Amino acid sequence: MSDNCLFCRIARQEIPAHVIHEDDRVLAFLDIQPVRPGHTLVIPKQHYPYYEDMPADLAAHIVNLGQKLGRHMKRLYGVERVGFAFTGIHVAHAHAHIIPMHHVQDLTSTQYIEQQDLTFKMPPQPPQEALATVAAQLRGEMAGSS
Repeated sequence: MSDNCLFCRIARQEIPAHVIHEDDRVLAFLDIQPVRPGHTLVIPKQHYPYYEDMPADLAAHIVNLGQKLGRHMKRLYGVERVGFAFTGIHVAHAHAHIIPMHHVQDLTSTQYIEQQDLTFKMPPQPPQEALATVAAQLRGEMAGSS
């Protein structure tokens, strides 16, 4: 783990997070600036700057967890589709975003935007109580299945 990496610090529990799932290899927690309620990040506990640096079995473990979370999110949020993407844009620690998609634009590429030179901003951060409620709902869904 890296001493100053934000996600390594979250994995070491030095920074609080609304945890959805934890095992010996990965940690899943709510994004504090969610695109939609339930927007979850899955990180390997070991530091890998890029997703392609991870061992294939670890990447598969993250994808499998994402699939399980996606099925629960569909039920919980009444959505037809859940987006999954490995990224590393804002934090140089491999991570996956799992996002319940209420609209097709909830997870997309800027290549689909006709206007150029747009200014983007981070989504607002919900109150901690709202994040805690969402995390508890998702943990409950995960606990009720195998």
